[in-house]
Amino acid sequence: MTDTQAERPAESLYLLGHPIAHSSSPAMYNAVYERLGLPWRYGLADCATEEEARSFVEARGFLSINITTPYKPLAFEAATAKAATAKLAQGANVLVKKGDALIGFNTDGQGCVAYLERTGFCFAGKRVAVCGTGPTALSILHACAIAGADVAMLVGRDKERSRKVLEGYVERFGLLANATVDLPAAQAHHRSFRTAYERTTFKFGSYTTSTKALAAADLVVNATPLGMNEGDGSPFDVELLSAGQTVFDAVYGHGETALVRAAREAGCTVHDGAGMLVAQAVATVHAVCDLAEVDVALSDDELFALMAEAAGFDL
Repeated sequence: MTDTQAERPAESLYLLGHPIAHSSSPAMYNAVYERLGLPWRYGLADCATEEEARSFVEARGFLSINITTPYKPLAFEAATAKAATAKLAQGANVLVKKGDALIGFNTDGQGCVAYLERTGFCFAGKRVAVCGTGPTALSILHACAIAGADVAMLVGRDKERSRKVLEGYVERFGLLANATVDLPAAQAHHRSFRTAYERTTFKFGSYTTSTKALAAADLVVNATPLGMNEGDGSPFDVELLSAGQTVFDAVYGHGETALVRAAREAGCTVHDGAGMLVAQAVATVHAVCDLAEVDVALSDDELFALMAEAAGFDL
């Protein structure tokens, strides 16, 4: 903590979504901001309707908000400035107020990849199948390409929708990749923006037309809401899974999902969404503190450990 940080005004930060009563976010973020000596408090903004959520965002009574299902597209629309991550995903899971601007980011993909790399998974040369066609799925698909995946496939219930969503993403990616001088990769073992665009093979399909691709994928990611409600099934036929695959389910906090249970029984390496939640929170802390001009005197490993412990996750 610096003297300047000790003198900062109190700020309010929130998680916006519905339902979010189960969320561990307040415990995680409050632990970090307390450690940093900041008079910031993080709470829940459970808005049951889009109208309520829109009113909350437009009131701007916050320093920043995290946004979860189903309001990421709404947050993207509300942002007056958008990071490339949000543009590519067509959804924002972080909004930060800076003067008159409301800046949108999407840290879902960064969090997913960072956590899986912590577990030892290497994306270089891998085949990845991402289930879902929303902003979370696109954010993860993009982050996998940046991390080195050779094949990144978007799979949904409807093949035509998957095609349209993927084509829109690839078009946006191409425009951004060629719009400026290519920047080096953020991490030594990752690809630069343009290299990821040029070297990744992007594919699309449905759960019924892409059975071979799902069975052959090195990594299968569930980025759909399936698993959040009791009795939810898996997005695809779990008989396709086999030992040697890694399965990641972005859902957490609702007990073992049907996909996680089936993947364990098939001998896969399995992870639920708790680790991704913590890793994207690390990225969020950096985004918020950078814009607020706050010194983060903790390493990413320290941030991850502090937030995981505060949430009660054994990671």
